[in-house]
Amino acid sequence: MDVTGIANVATAMSEANTNQAVSVAVLKKAIDVSAAGALALIEAIPDTQPAQRLPTHLGQTINTTA
Repeated sequence: MDVTGIANVATAMSEANTNQAVSVAVLKKAIDVSAAGALALIEAIPDTQPAQRLPTHLGQTINTTA
């Protein structure tokens, strides 16, 4: 193998390493954006406090006749 062949292989390996690093950086950014969106959705969920005080016996039975 001559010197230019070795240089070509080294260049190709360097480019592959750079491409992989860029891909990982883009993936991390996409995950961060997705996490921020999920956090915004979670924070948008309203509190589950009852709107009114209902008697405790309501909701204890299910009428299954049609």
